[in-house]
Amino acid sequence: MSNYTHETVPTQFVQANGTRYAYRRFGKVGTVPLLCLGYFNSNMDGWDPSVTNSLAADHEVILVDNAGVGSSGGETPHTVEGMTEQCVAFCRALGLKAMHVVGFSLGGMIAQKLALDHPDLIQRLILLGTGPRGGEGMTFAELSAEEQADPVAFLLGAFFSPSQASQAAGREYMKRLESRKQDRDLPVSRSSAEAQLAAIREWGTIPANGRYATLKNITHTTLIVHGNKDIVVQPINAFILAEHLPNAQLIVYPDSSHGAQYQHARVFLEHVKLFLSN
Repeated sequence: MSNYTHETVPTQFVQANGTRYAYRRFGKVGTVPLLCLGYFNSNMDGWDPSVTNSLAADHEVILVDNAGVGSSGGETPHTVEGMTEQCVAFCRALGLKAMHVVGFSLGGMIAQKLALDHPDLIQRLILLGTGPRGGEGMTFAELSAEEQADPVAFLLGAFFSPSQASQAAGREYMKRLESRKQDRDLPVSRSSAEAQLAAIREWGTIPANGRYATLKNITHTTLIVHGNKDIVVQPINAFILAEHLPNAQLIVYPDSSHGAQYQHARVFLEHVKLFLSN
């Protein structure tokens, strides 16, 4: 094991194709790494330390800011395809030959494209709160690249359901996000957020070759996790993924929205451990 945790691991940098990528790497050395790809307008500090630290007990964990995001240099691509190629450049620069990918929301879109275009790089997929290309209701009309006036209220409203129990879990999650005190990541710039928003909206349009046509080509063992009241990516999209991916299993958590894996972190981590050890 490395001696670092989510809270203490230093930010490192690697150069690839003229872009300087920021990343953090910690956990059980010598295992297949878990590459964690985050959601829209988030940086490395957006991951829940209780989840990443628990994952690091059994696996090496790699958090990364893709091009133009947070502390990374370069420009953020306006398409998921472009983001995927930037992610591959980062992986090649680190010398990664095989990995599991944990993709949350936008990160789950990149994870799908990685599995399609670079299948040999991926061993297993964990898709959190995401949907297929051209999915149901994936217009993301309610999202904006503008800085949120109250980011706490925004995350509590988007990631957690209105119930008392879910909102209480959300407040605990917000406290955990502040547990890293030193070497925190840079915020996402407006230009990067605008590019990300363009990418997820383009992903949500129906492709010329028809809906869901390429999902059958993602043959990796996949775990899909979704909240039954997700207001960002409608739950029907998780069922579509589970229906069309040849080797997928689906878990839907109750009374939860876009951050279901954080509200139900304990049981989520048990499910991940079973999934990765089977």
